[in-house]
Amino acid sequence: MKKIQTKLWGISLLLLVLLFPSCTDDLSQSPEGNVAVPGEEFFSKPESYKQNLAKLYAGFATSGQTAAGSPDISGIDEGESQYIRGFWLMQELTTDEAVIAWNDGTIKDLHSQTWTSLDRFITATFARFSFQIVNCNEFLRQTTDEKLAARGLDAALIAEIKTYRAEARFIRAFTYWHLIDMFGGGSLVTENSPTTFYYPEYATRAELYKFVDEELTAIIPELKAPKSNEAYRVDQAAAWMLQAKLYMNAKVYIGTDNYAGALPLINKVIASGYALHNNYNQLFFADNDRNGAQNEFIFTIAFDGLRTQTYGGTTFLTHAPVGGSMKASEFGINGGWAGIRTTAAFVDKFSANTTDARGQFYTDGQTKEIVDISNFTDGYAIQKFRNVTVNGVPGSDKSGDFSDSDFPMFRLADAYLMYAECAVVGKVGDLGTARGYVNALRTRANASMISTLTADATGATLILDERAKELHWEGHRRTDLIRFGKFSGGSYLWPWKGNVSGGAPTQAFRNLFPIPATALSSNNKLQQNPGY
Repeated sequence: MKKIQTKLWGISLLLLVLLFPSCTDDLSQSPEGNVAVPGEEFFSKPESYKQNLAKLYAGFATSGQTAAGSPDISGIDEGESQYIRGFWLMQELTTDEAVIAWNDGTIKDLHSQTWTSLDRFITATFARFSFQIVNCNEFLRQTTDEKLAARGLDAALIAEIKTYRAEARFIRAFTYWHLIDMFGGGSLVTENSPTTFYYPEYATRAELYKFVDEELTAIIPELKAPKSNEAYRVDQAAAWMLQAKLYMNAKVYIGTDNYAGALPLINKVIASGYALHNNYNQLFFADNDRNGAQNEFIFTIAFDGLRTQTYGGTTFLTHAPVGGSMKASEFGINGGWAGIRTTAAFVDKFSANTTDARGQFYTDGQTKEIVDISNFTDGYAIQKFRNVTVNGVPGSDKSGDFSDSDFPMFRLADAYLMYAECAVVGKVGDLGTARGYVNALRTRANASMISTLTADATGATLILDERAKELHWEGHRRTDLIRFGKFSGGSYLWPWKGNVSGGAPTQAFRNLFPIPATALSSNNKLQQNPGY
């Protein structure tokens, strides 16, 4: 799947705009200069079904049909509209794990938690989610039993397309999960929604939660068994992981605790044959699709320096953290962008007198404390994503522009920590088993073992901190902090939270992002989140 050249085949871009009018006028979904191929014409070709499935997966990786100049979404820098980059900014830059030096528009409002409904980065991410969902919907419309039968496809292909449909529904459910987590409610649009212009009704967070939960339950039997699908394509383990994520955040999403529902799903994931890679740093190298890291990955987004060129994704995560006295060549790139670093609050989670491989700090010429966020050397740099192989060879793009490093959405280490959280916070599961899982990660990282793990506030803090150390910069932190009651408010402060150098409390409504003002003006049935 990584080597399939992705193009926006077979989807009427005009139809996409009509199907999801909550997308904004200034963030048009129709790439300029592209001519849409009518769906019926394209889907008459047997090979088109897998090609279109590849496009759905590529929707997480690419920003258009080329690296720049033919975007899916117009009205913003193309790199900034890429799915993983927008997701990362909202999940990481709003927390203690990342600050950014740049002065691009409203970018600094994310870390200070002072954003508004006019924020261009939030608007672009909302539009990207919408674009991904409508692509999935059109694929599902074109692959019904009736349409497949009318096209005279052979039985073997029809059986395979049934699996493709389950994967498309997973991709849509995954995107809706991000919408639930970041924006709460929104428009619920499916393959059964009208194909003529209309204003979708507003769906509450609870209604979207119910939809995603029911979708996952329905598709699990139709997905391939764990580790039996092609690389980068999802299977039952990915669906179990996503449903467990949904349940673990149920208290936040719908007001009802459901750790008990998450635990058996996590156990299934852990029993599915995945294995911890023996080297933490190599999980984020250019060859993490073949160096052993792939055995730990449950669901990853494929990036290829030649075939999925984008200024978002891991290209952003290898270039943007490099600056100051850091050597770009050690990261397999042609130059750093001197942007993202971390805060002292995150650094302090690592003991100063122990060597933890997960504390990948670059300190030469960097100060731990941040006096001026705009100065790259204020704040330790993080050396996590690298566009080099385990042998130090740069990635496939010899120009050094684009990265080969895949981005892990779900990996086994996360499942271990999810189990531990169920035992400690949810009080389901075995504390001894949980301690063993935490120590397995600490052993790999060359960190000290924990002798006890208790189901109390001390244990909860340990788990939250362990998740930060193990999973930092992988898009988990904002969701984790909200689940533990530490994101907004004053119970946990970090540098420049609330736009104060030492940190200041922020309002609870910041636990959700605003529905973009332009989306509200496009569909007055949408409802703005409180506080905005």
